[in-house]
Amino acid sequence: MKTSWRSASLVASAVSVLALTTACGQESGTPAASQNVGATAAAGSYGSAGSTGLGNGAAAGTQAPAAQTSTAGELAVSDNAELGKVLTDSTGLTLYRFDQDTAEPPKSNCDGDCATAWPPVPADDATAGAGIDKALLGEVTRTDGTKQLTVGGWPAYRYAKDTKAGDTTGQGVGGKWFSLAPDGKKAKSADLAGLSTRKDANLGEIVVDKDGMTVYRFLKDKAWPKPVSACTGACLEKWPAVGPVATNDTKGVVKKGLMSFTRPDGVKQQTVNCWPIYTFSGDKTPGDINGQGVGGTWYAVAPDGKPVGAPKE
Repeated sequence: MKTSWRSASLVASAVSVLALTTACGQESGTPAASQNVGATAAAGSYGSAGSTGLGNGAAAGTQAPAAQTSTAGELAVSDNAELGKVLTDSTGLTLYRFDQDTAEPPKSNCDGDCATAWPPVPADDATAGAGIDKALLGEVTRTDGTKQLTVGGWPAYRYAKDTKAGDTTGQGVGGKWFSLAPDGKKAKSADLAGLSTRKDANLGEIVVDKDGMTVYRFLKDKAWPKPVSACTGACLEKWPAVGPVATNDTKGVVKKGLMSFTRPDGVKQQTVNCWPIYTFSGDKTPGDINGQGVGGTWYAVAPDGKPVGAPKE
């Protein structure tokens, strides 16, 4: 028997209302060995990532923006809403560090196309501004013989895709590049919400937990008429369930369907839009997205709870 468009619409609306009122309602959500310098730097060239794990580096041969070819001048500390205190050059451009480098002893492992995408900050004239310990500034000799600025032992870089003061588009790229804090450590806000969002260079806006780790969905789970997790036993060792998060401890995540439920094993798990959420044991640092697309069933979570990049049903 055929159903008219109007009748079908009314039925769909009724089911939707029922889902909101009964489904997903089980529980409510609640110093380095480098030589000291005084100095700034003229940035080098820019380019692609190659095999350095950059993921979205600029293409080889990309030309450097004029602002990034000038000397760094007096380094400064900038307050970033998501990352806390971030180190910048005199023009406000963010400085970065690379996980594949070393600080003890200082050594840069970013050459060729990598150094085009991530121009090394020269150590010629860089000086420490307010809030920066000049004793932490040093230099390291690169393979081409040039001197690169180090902060707390870590070689410092700019990012080709940052074109204006305050840009932090290099944050988390490839899970290996991070904004520099004034002490040379990775810049990271200490007061992230229980669940919040960040803009990933490849995936767009995705949900992260209180530690900044990517949150995922499992396509074999269910959300209606109530949340059901299909990840049990050994699965949970690879994909730990995210614990309950209070609704007022979230930022940028859609509130609808934001709640927790009790798993069969008695553990409480958080949901976004009623879908159970997890982190991935293969992600080691904030910005990692190693779980994306694993097995064709695991995907990062959008602010509205949808799986980012999942095949359309």
